[in-house]
Amino acid sequence: MKFKRIFLLVMDSVGAGMMDDAYKFNDEGASTLVHISQKVNGLKVPTLNYLGLYDCNNDILGVNKVDHPYSYVTRLNEESNGKDTMTGHWEMMGVLTTKPFKTFTDTGFPQELIDELEKKTNRKYIGNISASGTEIIKQLGERTLKTGEIILYTSADSVLQLCANEAVVPLDELYSICKIAREICLKDEYKVGRVIARPFVGTNKDNFKRTPNRHDYALSPSSYTYMETLKDNHKDVICVGKINDIFNGVGVTKTYKTVSNHNGMEITQNIAREEFEGLCFINLVEFDSEYGHRRNPEGYARCIEEFDTDLEKLIQLLKEDDLLIITADHGNDPTFPGSDHTREKVPFIAYSKMYRNGRKIEERKSFADIGRTIIENYNLPKKEEQIGTVIREILED
Repeated sequence: MKFKRIFLLVMDSVGAGMMDDAYKFNDEGASTLVHISQKVNGLKVPTLNYLGLYDCNNDILGVNKVDHPYSYVTRLNEESNGKDTMTGHWEMMGVLTTKPFKTFTDTGFPQELIDELEKKTNRKYIGNISASGTEIIKQLGERTLKTGEIILYTSADSVLQLCANEAVVPLDELYSICKIAREICLKDEYKVGRVIARPFVGTNKDNFKRTPNRHDYALSPSSYTYMETLKDNHKDVICVGKINDIFNGVGVTKTYKTVSNHNGMEITQNIAREEFEGLCFINLVEFDSEYGHRRNPEGYARCIEEFDTDLEKLIQLLKEDDLLIITADHGNDPTFPGSDHTREKVPFIAYSKMYRNGRKIEERKSFADIGRTIIENYNLPKKEEQIGTVIREILED
C-alpha cells in the first residue's frame, strides 16, 4: 500500500475538451473549461495552475505551463456510451454502460406513464417539461398550494423529478410516491437513472425555497464496483454530496449530504482531519446544476475560482501518504446551445506530497482507470467484469 487515504474529487461537469466521438452526441466544438475561461478573459485559479491544469488543455486562459513535480496530469476519455452523471461516476468505479439511460428532455414523459402514476398514487401531476427546479416552483408552486397537485419535471439528465410543498404533501407521502415512480420507471421504455423527490416550502412565488429533504431513488450499478471491492475488504468508502445517491448506497460505508460546493469542501476538509483507511469520494454538483445547465459561464467561472480557494485549504491538510485525485464526470459547456451535458474528455490531476517526478502523462482510454488504480494501491483483486487499467505512474513515483 502506497497511500493510506485517497480523496477522489469530482468537479461535476468540468470538461476539458470534446471527445473524438462528440459528433455522435451533437457536441462538436464543446470545451467547458476553455470556453468559460474565454468568456471571462482568463480564470483566476492559482491552485489549479500550480497543480498543472495547463496540461489538461493548453487553451485554457488564465493558466500557464509550469513544472508540477507533486502532480501527474492528463485527460480521461469516457469508454461508456453516454454523457450523464451516473454513466460517468459508474465508469470511474469500473462499470461499463453500453446503453444510455433514457432522457425526456425534449418531449416530456409519455402520458401513459403519467396515467399509471396518477392511478397508483391518487394525486394529479402538472408540468411535465424540462425545466429549472427553482423556476418551475415559481411558475406552478402557487397552483399546487390550492389544488394539491404535484409538479413533475425533468432536465437534460436522465431524471424524473417530483416537486411538492411540504405543507401540502407530507414528506413521507412524497417519498412513497417517488418509490412508486421508481418502480414504474424500471420498465425499459421509461428507464431513467434517477427519480428525485424535490420538496419545497413557502407561501408564494416570492418566498418558495427548496429544502434539504431532497431524496434520490437511483438504479443500483449494473455490475460490481470498485467501491464494493474496497468495502468488502474492510476499507472505508466515505461519500460526500450525491455520490451515495448515484450508487444507490451500494459500496458506501458513510455518507454526508451537502448544500453547496463550498459546504462539500468544508466537509471534506473535516474528513481530512480524521483517521481512515480507504476512499473519500466527493461530488461537487453546483458547477453543473447552477451554472452549466443554466448556461451561465460567468457564474461558472466564479464557482471554479471559489473552488480553487477551497482546494488550497484541503491540500494544506493532506498528509504525506494521502493521494488527491481531481477529475470530472462529463462536460457541460455553458456557451453551447441547449442545456444538455456535453461529450468531453475530463481533467485528471493526481497530487501527493510524496511525489517528486510529477508531469504530464499520456491520455487514458477510460474513467475506470481511476478505480482500477485505487484498488491496486490496496493490493486488491479486480473482478473480470470490472473495466479499467492501472495508471502506473501515480503508484510508482
